[in-house]
Amino acid sequence: MDFRFYFSLFTRRLHYFLVMLCACTAIGVTLAFVLPPVYRAEAVMIVESQQIPDELAATTVQTETTEQLQIIQQRILTRDRLLEMANRLSIYGNLVGADRMPPDEIVEDMRERIQILTTGGQTRRGPVQATIVRVSFDAETAALSAAVTNDVVTLILQENVEIRTNVAGQTLEFFIEEVNRLDRELAARGADILNFQEDHLDSLPDSLEFRRTQQSAAQERLTQIERDEASLRDQRERLVALYEHTGNVGTPGAGVTLTEKQRILITLQDELAIALAVMSPQNPRIKVLKARVAAAETAVTEEAAANMQAADNGRLLSPFEIQLADIDGKLAFTTAQKAQIIATMENLRQSIEATPGNAITYETLQRDYENLRQQYDLAVANRARAETGDTIEALAKGQRISVVEQAVAPRAPVKPNRLLLALGGFGAGIVMGLGLIGLLELLNTSVRRPVDLSNKLGITPFGTVPLIRTQWEIVRRNAIITTAFATALVAIPIGLRLVHLYVTPLDLLLARITQAAGL
Repeated sequence: MDFRFYFSLFTRRLHYFLVMLCACTAIGVTLAFVLPPVYRAEAVMIVESQQIPDELAATTVQTETTEQLQIIQQRILTRDRLLEMANRLSIYGNLVGADRMPPDEIVEDMRERIQILTTGGQTRRGPVQATIVRVSFDAETAALSAAVTNDVVTLILQENVEIRTNVAGQTLEFFIEEVNRLDRELAARGADILNFQEDHLDSLPDSLEFRRTQQSAAQERLTQIERDEASLRDQRERLVALYEHTGNVGTPGAGVTLTEKQRILITLQDELAIALAVMSPQNPRIKVLKARVAAAETAVTEEAAANMQAADNGRLLSPFEIQLADIDGKLAFTTAQKAQIIATMENLRQSIEATPGNAITYETLQRDYENLRQQYDLAVANRARAETGDTIEALAKGQRISVVEQAVAPRAPVKPNRLLLALGGFGAGIVMGLGLIGLLELLNTSVRRPVDLSNKLGITPFGTVPLIRTQWEIVRRNAIITTAFATALVAIPIGLRLVHLYVTPLDLLLARITQAAGL
């Protein structure tokens, strides 16, 4: 490699290198002096856990700390909130008044300048660390940076309290409405059960055994009545046959004819006398016989009164008519009892047949009522816990965010680094100058050395004559170089300054350029 040749090329095109170096350095130095200072005030907050142990009283706000901080951040960084903050604190007062910055750009710039960083908290590995929240804002003045930062901190605290109290209040309101709803449903289901019991009082499952016992007793009673009826009918037929054959219903040879009721009374009195001879007067059988004797005496007395009534009417009933009327009366009473028992048995049969279906419906009503009652008990317990959680949040005894360090006006700006900008412009000038020389060398394919003649034409020259410029060419070349240096050293700084003052601030212009470039 011919280093001497390349060095000669570099010295021959040194003016290109110097122009690029001067231009980039001028841009860097101009930006270092023109860009406004950016102050960053920072406030530190910490997320404190619930002050009352969960075992004693738990809050109803179960949102994770990281999720809650993200919700708060998104609420604060909404368009309306940012525009209201910018207008209230006059962050862009000089620009908005002149209509130089639209609202969309204000919102975007505010979101870039507000920084909310969260560290610590629950981690996958290792112990749980305290959740620290750092809030900062970049501004042109230290006082504005501190004011906006503290305003953002205030919004975070307000949003945290509002979110937690709203969640606790909504939880309590939900369970109050749930308890009221379940109470109304319980009352309605209880009324349904009561109406069902009243409508099916004789066919409920709890009285099934009693009705079956009644049915058996009624069947036995019906059988007994049928036997008594058959006996009475047989007695009536024998009485009629005896009267038709003998013309008398009394005992042959007796001087007095007794009626049926009188014979029954005599028979019962004889049985009572025999029983008293062998039993105590307090014996239940003696009491039953005495009751039957009293009933027979009443019947005989009524019969005598009826005979006297008939005698008064001018006609005395014969013993046959009296006995026949007595038997017919018993038959009529027996028939009425039989019909009543049959009707009762039919009602019992229908109620027993309807009991299984009613039992299913009743169990369904009871099960629904029990399920609702359990839900009601659970809702009441949850309402009590919600009331406790609401009280905890109202007294600020739950999880809360407290300020550890308020934002104060910083003493020095955090950016721009003016020395770094100037050195960066100088370094960029070196790189771009060397890059320009290299690019020109790559694009130049002309013959400039004797060796190029040998390589391209295959000849060996005896000698070479360099390019000799005229006096006019030398003057023009020097004027172009001087103009380029003047532009790099004077025009570029002045132009940037004018753009910054009268068109668009350079910091905003650089932000737009980097945003358009995706940086």
